[in-house]
Amino acid sequence: MRVLLSASGSRGDVEPLVALAVRLRARGVEVRMCAPPAAAGRLAEAGVPHVPVGMEQRVMLQDGMPPPSPEDERRLEAGLIAMQFDRVPPAAEGCDAVVATGELAAAAAVRSVAEKLGIPYFYAAYSPVYLPSPHFPPPLDERTEPGVTDNKVLWEQRHERFFKRFGGPLNSRRASIGLPPVENIFHYAYTDRPWLAADPVLAPLQPDLDAVQTGVWVLPDERPLSAAVQAFLDAGTPPVYVGFGSATGTADAASEAIEAIRAQGRRVILSRGWAELALPDDQDDCLAVDEVNLQTLFGRVAAAIHPGSAGTTHVAARAGVPQVVVPRYTDQPYFAGRVADLGIGAAHEDPTPTFDSLSATLTTALAPEARVRATAVAGTIGTDGATVAADLLLDAVSR
Repeated sequence: MRVLLSASGSRGDVEPLVALAVRLRARGVEVRMCAPPAAAGRLAEAGVPHVPVGMEQRVMLQDGMPPPSPEDERRLEAGLIAMQFDRVPPAAEGCDAVVATGELAAAAAVRSVAEKLGIPYFYAAYSPVYLPSPHFPPPLDERTEPGVTDNKVLWEQRHERFFKRFGGPLNSRRASIGLPPVENIFHYAYTDRPWLAADPVLAPLQPDLDAVQTGVWVLPDERPLSAAVQAFLDAGTPPVYVGFGSATGTADAASEAIEAIRAQGRRVILSRGWAELALPDDQDDCLAVDEVNLQTLFGRVAAAIHPGSAGTTHVAARAGVPQVVVPRYTDQPYFAGRVADLGIGAAHEDPTPTFDSLSATLTTALAPEARVRATAVAGTIGTDGATVAADLLLDAVSR
């Protein structure tokens, strides 16, 4: 059997599919993945054949770049959809199934390719707020009409905006390969019964939504910490981790966080991330790191400050480390709320943190009761979501 995996987005969109790829390979399945160019190193490390599809995210997220004009934006979006139609078909030839995650317009294009080839298609979301429902408003990645609070209306408005942006390019390419137009991109890309690749304790699926919750897709990371990180950890009390992943424009937030951590007598491990964050000075109470095994590191720190992506929140929850979540967009506010609701840390209400606001949330996260609660919740977080998904996929294809 041969399966094509398709990820569009940043490292957080790719990593769960790596876990699924490994589980499928253990069952004798041949796997390949369409993913952005930035994923090349990670996929080579995991031994997953890579078909580059998408733009280089670091180019797309550069600070200081002027926003594209409406015409440039339309051209870019049409190009991204066309790239899926051009590059996915050769990768999908001979495959028995396609699994997509990440950006919805790209997923709709991937499903179109699967439809043309007659291949079963599945979509997995990493957060319940990506599934249209009356329970949650749409993710915070687009403007909404002021004063509108009805979630159903908000989702309808989001789909209208989405269709205006992507409907034309998508349906034009569909017509070119003999497929009828799609009227509801959300429904088409998500399918009638999407998968939710998130833990039911951390991100529960509402019972009236027609979806399958597999649990989080995570691959055990057995890489050792570097000698420098190990030496820093051994040299003193557990530090506080600060990292903003692929987000840009976070230098001020990182500076405020370091100041707040130091004010509480704690040491700091700063993840440089895509923003290439730097330490404010060369004092020995701080260490800056690049790529690091968070599964291991989070077991050695006093708390973790991060924006609340699905991947990092799950890793921190599984490690039992209290969290301070500083959300900015997409599903991050949802995970910030879940961390607060579960009592395993604190949610920062404002995306622009200050010394005072971070000091308050950090005090909550460093309280003994937060550590006790985080340890208790860690014992409930499942680790077999990718295995469940692999079994679901093989069963569905065989039927």
